[in-house]
Amino acid sequence: MLNDNERLKKIIITLAKSAGVFFILAIVCFFSLRNYVLHKVLDKVAVKFHNDYASEFVVGTASFKGITGVEIQQIAIIPIGKDTLFHVDTLQTSIRFWYAFLLDFRIKELVIKDGFINLVKNNEGRNFDSFLKHKKQDSALNDNTENEKKSNYAKTAYHLISKILAQIPNEVLVEKFSVKITDDEKSENFNLEHFILHDEQIESSIKVNTNTFDQHWKINGFASPQKKTLNIEFYNLDTGKVRLPYIDERFHLVAGFDSVKLTIASVEMDGDELHIVGATSITQLLINHPKISKKDVVVERAEANFSYTLGSNFVSLDSTTTVAFNKVQFHPYISFQNSPDTVFRFAVKIEKTTSQDFIHSLPEGLFTHFKGMQAEGSFTYSLNFLYNQNNPDEVVFDVDLKKENLKILKYGEANLSKLNDEFVYVPIDKGKPQRPVLVGLDNAYYTPADQISPYLKKCVLTSEDPSFFYHRGFIDEAFRQSIIKNIRTRKFSRGASTISMQLVKNVFLTREKTLSRKLEEILLVYILENNHLSTKDRMFEVYLNIIEWGPDVYGIGEASQYYFKKKPSALTLKECLFLTTIIPRPKGFMWRFDKDGNPRDFVEKQYHFLSDLMIRRNLLLPEDTMGLNQKLLINGAAKKLIIKNDSNVTDTILKPEEELF
Repeated sequence: MLNDNERLKKIIITLAKSAGVFFILAIVCFFSLRNYVLHKVLDKVAVKFHNDYASEFVVGTASFKGITGVEIQQIAIIPIGKDTLFHVDTLQTSIRFWYAFLLDFRIKELVIKDGFINLVKNNEGRNFDSFLKHKKQDSALNDNTENEKKSNYAKTAYHLISKILAQIPNEVLVEKFSVKITDDEKSENFNLEHFILHDEQIESSIKVNTNTFDQHWKINGFASPQKKTLNIEFYNLDTGKVRLPYIDERFHLVAGFDSVKLTIASVEMDGDELHIVGATSITQLLINHPKISKKDVVVERAEANFSYTLGSNFVSLDSTTTVAFNKVQFHPYISFQNSPDTVFRFAVKIEKTTSQDFIHSLPEGLFTHFKGMQAEGSFTYSLNFLYNQNNPDEVVFDVDLKKENLKILKYGEANLSKLNDEFVYVPIDKGKPQRPVLVGLDNAYYTPADQISPYLKKCVLTSEDPSFFYHRGFIDEAFRQSIIKNIRTRKFSRGASTISMQLVKNVFLTREKTLSRKLEEILLVYILENNHLSTKDRMFEVYLNIIEWGPDVYGIGEASQYYFKKKPSALTLKECLFLTTIIPRPKGFMWRFDKDGNPRDFVEKQYHFLSDLMIRRNLLLPEDTMGLNQKLLINGAAKKLIIKNDSNVTDTILKPEEELF
């Protein structure tokens, strides 16, 4: 009899022989039936394209080459009734043999020759619309499962990244493949002359043709899908910058750069968190758009060492990220959390930086009034913003700036000290210079602060900037409330402008609505207020003597004569209330009167609202308002402009202002 060891040995040998026979039969079946299976798979693909995407999937010939190679000729995807979306003359590929036995089909090599993707948008629609429609889940159970997957950002992202990278072949060769985008009369062609991935090295050549420019791009570098690492550089072979197509015609945004580098150092799961670490840089970035600046905005160099973290319910750019912007370095932190509350966080921290390095780092074209400025000293800065969608009134907006021996040695184009002397103010209206106004006693209409009615000063301060004499140019709470209102309305429906900001905008800048002007305004106000370059009294006096009070009416001296034929010192409370309430829309003052020349009801409500507010703040006594019910008499040159016709004009011109009261 056989002992136990001999019996076990015999069983193992029998199993091994059976497995070998099965393996040989599997290989034989695979090679004998593979072409049949291939065509069946292609037929299923064609049915799916027809049923799900209303498109024809056409194949000329398809057959196996060698052991695991497949060659397909004349592949096309044609949306029914529309332009051909995709076409390739020759596609050759081979799969990783052993993975195929596990039904895990991974591509080993890929060759594509002579093909195109054609994206068309015209009066008949788009030829790719059917591919953008999302199929509904078959059951509520599937919906819940999908939502659970989406809610776990880390696992979903890692699964997706791993799946995509696993499908990238070790060897890739693409020759003469183009992508054409046609949007009505706009057209962009990206002609990929060749793309090579060999031994983890990338080399490509792309010719770009648009309605506005032609260029030759290069992308070179290193990529290892298995190691999840990447290091590539993108640049232009021709002279000039890499220009971004389509957006120049579609959005009137001209953007370009000399080169861009991107490195992905690691993509790793650590417990329930996914960490992506890398670096990126861009040189000579140029942006031109009328909403950003009237000039080209140029950043010489910007680079970042970044670290992203994805958890089960959050995505964040870690504070360990370092961004170098020309000569300034800072640490940003951005995060989004979707449970238990939806919370957005944003923070920036600038370590100790010299003021001159900061000035040199300001992008050319974005801060033109600072060109040539010199300063000494240093500063640190931090900003912390938090918004909880479930508790919107508790917005956190904290700013902290600490200075060390900060001093302006030389001004740029904006010489803030001129506020203390006589100067000529040139108003700008719709981008055009208006008549010059002399700000000084040689102007007969110029009125020193002590010769202006106290009522007017109190009214203007209450309406425009109650804490003007106490703040340093900005009101944190106003910014916070502005953010809350703008988030709720999903548009910029409320600003946080102070008298200091309005003064700087009028005297040193223009009224153009650009990002450049707003950023310069903020920075100039900070320098003016925090370096005590002018007193608050002088700033308020200049403000009252230059702002617009009507069509071609500048300064309170001209305004008093234009409306009431009197000096500013003689203005009554009601006249001051009138002048204050037209500051937001001075050229439309006439629409505040009805067809009989009387103030409209909502205007009288404004006067009482503002006067009651000043009484509560102890700026007025009740007896000061005794003449408030008397008729407002406009007897100056403005009288001829008061509209005396259809009172319904309020509905189209002053309704937003009326609703406030």
